[in-house]
Amino acid sequence: MSGILQKLYANVVKNKGLLALLVASVGVSAVIWGVRESKWLRRWELNAYDQMLRLRTPEKPDPRIVVVTINETDLITTTWPLPDKTINQLLTKIESFGPRVIGLNIYRPGQKNFGAGLKNPQLLIGLCKMSSLKEPEISPPDNFPIVNIGFGDVMTDDDGILRRALLFASSNDKKCTTDFSFASLLAIDYLKKQNIDYKFLDNNNFQLGKIIFPKLTPDSGSYEDLDAGGYQILLNYRHPNRLARKVTLTQVVNNQVKPEIFKDKLVIIGTTAASVHPGFYTPYGADPNQPARMPAVLIHAQIASQLLSNVLDGRSLIRYWPQWAETIWIFGWSLFGGIIIWRWRHPLPLAIVGGTAFICLVGIGVVSFFQAIWIPVIPPMLALGFTVISVMGYTSYRTQQDSQKIIIQVEKQKEAIEQLNTILNSNTGIQDTHNHFDTEEKKTGDFLLGGRYKINKVLGSGGFGCTYLAADTQRPGNPICVVKQLMPARRDTNFLQVARRLFDTEAEILEAVGKHNQIPSLLAYFEDNNEFYLVQEYIQGPILSDELPPKSKIKDEKFVIEMLQEVLQILVFIHEHRVIHRDIKPSNIIRNQADNHLVLIDFGAVKTMQPPTSEQTELATVAIGTRGYAPPEQFAGHPRLSSDIYALGMIGIQAVTGIPPHDLPANPETGCVEWHQWAKISPELVAVLDKMVSYHFSDRYQSAAAVLADLKKIKLSDS
Repeated sequence: MSGILQKLYANVVKNKGLLALLVASVGVSAVIWGVRESKWLRRWELNAYDQMLRLRTPEKPDPRIVVVTINETDLITTTWPLPDKTINQLLTKIESFGPRVIGLNIYRPGQKNFGAGLKNPQLLIGLCKMSSLKEPEISPPDNFPIVNIGFGDVMTDDDGILRRALLFASSNDKKCTTDFSFASLLAIDYLKKQNIDYKFLDNNNFQLGKIIFPKLTPDSGSYEDLDAGGYQILLNYRHPNRLARKVTLTQVVNNQVKPEIFKDKLVIIGTTAASVHPGFYTPYGADPNQPARMPAVLIHAQIASQLLSNVLDGRSLIRYWPQWAETIWIFGWSLFGGIIIWRWRHPLPLAIVGGTAFICLVGIGVVSFFQAIWIPVIPPMLALGFTVISVMGYTSYRTQQDSQKIIIQVEKQKEAIEQLNTILNSNTGIQDTHNHFDTEEKKTGDFLLGGRYKINKVLGSGGFGCTYLAADTQRPGNPICVVKQLMPARRDTNFLQVARRLFDTEAEILEAVGKHNQIPSLLAYFEDNNEFYLVQEYIQGPILSDELPPKSKIKDEKFVIEMLQEVLQILVFIHEHRVIHRDIKPSNIIRNQADNHLVLIDFGAVKTMQPPTSEQTELATVAIGTRGYAPPEQFAGHPRLSSDIYALGMIGIQAVTGIPPHDLPANPETGCVEWHQWAKISPELVAVLDKMVSYHFSDRYQSAAAVLADLKKIKLSDS
């Protein structure tokens, strides 16, 4: 558990923006959910539902159903409403063909001889209509039992599109008292002939055969506050062109169809003439190849076909997730959007990854719908997009704020360094210059540094101070960190004041640049007894010195290019903030064993308050840099951004030659190091390294990004 806490704490410390990412994801998800609950997204979500419905591959027509249509052509030869005699003759003729069930989707109120002439009136299902706010009740035929009557009412959504099937409902009407819809009664009667019956379970769910049809609730799928009255399910349409066999009234009357097509079938009779009834809007109405509306008789055929196919063919019901699952789904995409912008901030890769994410989201939604699972697409799409926008905006704002803060600290840093230079070049307080040598190295088990950090190991020591591996006693699990003790070169008041100001500005800069994944985080900084302490994240792994000659063999071109690219990417980040590292060398680059990435440590400006070491310049100035790696202008006390590029170039030369930089000869005329004769690399890489280590800073690359661009042009051989 302590290890988990350590990693969690380290991640939050390393990337405080991750907390902002999490907050943004939760916030955006909450807003999207609230907007969704307010039904503002319903139209979009239902339109997406319709589109996915239309994208499905058409199924085979239902072989159990025959639809007898009465179209505009049929009405030319007869009148509307059809005479009772015509209706009864049609019913009698179809009965003679041997159907299993006949459904007449034509209202016949007041008809007293409905079904006259039928040998088995139980085959026939009639129609009535319940009363509503807009329309009155339509009674069933007077002479027909209510058990053979189904209501023809349907439920449309707010946009007028019919997506739901109403199977059962109760009403207070005096005549239309049936609880069964026309379509459900047709399917139930058809299946009853196969000894397949229905029942309602203890939870009031409707079961037909072995299939349970869960009832829609007010918040099913992408519905919010749905009028879920009666017993409704989602209508799983067949493609209108592939619903069932259709014949016309004229064809039946004129004996233009084979009688066997009706044998043992569910026959549904109804009008498709728009002059009689315009029909209903369906998801297929937006298809340019389909009529805008679907006739009522075909709607009932769709519902009956769905029930039969579910029970007899195992055709899937359209399912949907519970609300908690949809909440997690939306939040997950919101969080993913935050991760995208956090990981890929450059516009091009961000556009590629973001676009791919949108395509994957839509693809998952479509493929799931093809498997009859309706999952939200619009809310997670909005959550993904708005999180990217919000995190991008927040990140840009914080970057601007951090950049401005760093720029101010860099200016303060320059002023402090200049003042230190002035003090060191004066005689004031010279008697205090070497007081620091009296300070003893802290031992393992000594008192807690800063009352908090327990020393575990001394990593290095010298006149400048010490570096310790310590346990943070005030963090969960007492994680290991690095504590750097920095003792100023002098103890006089003037020097200490300036040194303190330099230390504070350096700490502010380190805290800002430490947000990069390949720079140790600054965890704390403090002063104790005129000694300064920096507490940084502990990066475990070998230093780059161990990978370079003479400790290792000469490196190939691939290793060098990858090493340069990785460190250059760090330099791009710090140079954007006008920060100069000042002491890039192999011992200040660690290969993090956690992810194998190179990490840049030990920024050098704060060392200007310390005396020079044997590795550093021998000039009595505040110049910092290691001999062989630091360029001339840095030794003169005037480092530039390109000074870091020079130092990195020298590391590259060391890798390909096997010779330490301070052992390489310099051209007496140009001042540039001579190294070509010891390296076996491509001319392109030679040119890049030469430009990186040009003697005069104006001849070098002026940005790390420019070096990266040239390195990308180098094509590595397969050998």
